[in-house]
Amino acid sequence: MDVVQQLLIDPLTLPFMQRAMLAVILIGVVSGVMGAFVVTRGMAFLGDALAHTILPGVAIGYLASNGDPGWVLIGGLGAGVISALGIGWLTRGGKLSEDTAIGVIFAGALALGIALISTANNYTADLTHILIGNVLAVGNDDLVLIAGIGLIVIVTVILLYKEFLIISFDPTLSHTLRLPGEPLRIALLVLLALTVVISLRAVGVAMVAAMLVTPAAAARFWVKRMWQMMIVAALIGAVGGVVGMYLAWHINGIAPSATIVLTLTAIFILSYVGKTVLSRR
Repeated sequence: MDVVQQLLIDPLTLPFMQRAMLAVILIGVVSGVMGAFVVTRGMAFLGDALAHTILPGVAIGYLASNGDPGWVLIGGLGAGVISALGIGWLTRGGKLSEDTAIGVIFAGALALGIALISTANNYTADLTHILIGNVLAVGNDDLVLIAGIGLIVIVTVILLYKEFLIISFDPTLSHTLRLPGEPLRIALLVLLALTVVISLRAVGVAMVAAMLVTPAAAARFWVKRMWQMMIVAALIGAVGGVVGMYLAWHINGIAPSATIVLTLTAIFILSYVGKTVLSRR
């Protein structure tokens, strides 16, 4: 009992750990749901690129508010939506390939973000927090914003699930049903941008793609239907976040973002090996 108390209960007696745990659970669930679309549509590069294109907004929010986390999140939110809309606009009608548009916006936004951050007095420390996250500094206002954005993403996915499914797997059927394919595609990009923004607090720009891709990739080994993949990926994302936080607490000096992503990677490897072994029987 003393071991359980020390390992699991004691860390949760501190308010900042309670907020951090709740934040990674919320982020893990939302990232898992959106990650299902990222993996099935081959959008891993897009998820990583969006994480970097929101850097200018994060920088503007930071500089304008002297580092207030709420404004940093809002700045990233605005930049993420603008980036998603920009990529959608450039690639409409197939005039420009998606990877080319992403590459152009990704490089330009990243350079702009670094230029803005470098104007701050202590930009090295500021950039570190942005790159690797700072989930232990999550406040009550941040939690409300993360929960609100996460709710918007989940509800939208539920309401438009069939439409998103059709445009993802059967474009011909979407034309036959006269679905607004382009608006739906842009809506999916915006939802992905929102997910990237809230994930920044947990793992930072450098590892956002892992939160989106790894849980869904692990879930894909065990399920066949999209909605099942979303549920399992959300569960893996939440569990990986909690386990990662506990590891960061008990192993001093390691950033929570690293332990969270390493935990998710371990779950993926176990899923891969487990499915491989079972398939040979």
